[in-house]
Amino acid sequence: MKEENKRIHAMNDSLINLLNQNFVSADSAAVLKTDSLRFDTTGKARQFLWRTAQVLYATVNSDKNYLQINKGSASGIKEDMGVLSSNGGLVGKVVNVGPNFSQVMTLLHVINKLSVQIKRTGTSGMLSWDGNTPTELTLNGIPKTDSIRRGDTVLTGNYSLSYPAGQMVGTVARVFKDGATNFLILKIKPTANFGSLQHVFVVENLSLKEQKALDDETRRIVDKNQSKK
Repeated sequence: MKEENKRIHAMNDSLINLLNQNFVSADSAAVLKTDSLRFDTTGKARQFLWRTAQVLYATVNSDKNYLQINKGSASGIKEDMGVLSSNGGLVGKVVNVGPNFSQVMTLLHVINKLSVQIKRTGTSGMLSWDGNTPTELTLNGIPKTDSIRRGDTVLTGNYSLSYPAGQMVGTVARVFKDGATNFLILKIKPTANFGSLQHVFVVENLSLKEQKALDDETRRIVDKNQSKK
């Protein structure tokens, strides 16, 4: 608990909210319709907002693990927000919200799959959990031609709207060659220690609603055009 509190103070939200990856370049001609979208000193618009929360309980022994935090809709928490540990490691995503509490599906959940990236090579793959040890995840889709080695850093990629790219996920612990394919099987040690989580950061993408609406509308238009052919 003492070490956890030290990390929280070191990464308090007044500092983490000032990081460059939380901002995007804004169109100076655009009319902003909300005063909650703040800017940094270079005129970049805030895209991600971080909040702290306390972990009330967490499971690690099931094949579908969750944790509950002491913040809910009254504190601005919403579904699909990303959750990271006090040492900056990805924990999971908010899947259910009440007025004062929220439920988070962690990476230790057999249906939770996400795209991640090897920092050194830039190669993307799919991260999952096999339901066995809570200290090891599995990364598939990395070609055998990649020069992957133990200790390589695994980061969040550009394929999620729930958290910024470039956040810590874990490090490569073991490397196997899949005899049936041209891909490697990587065992990943997660940055977050799921057995001792006390505090977390909940990150909000302030553009999530607009981005999801645009994505949904694009798919609808393309599907509609395809059906006419």
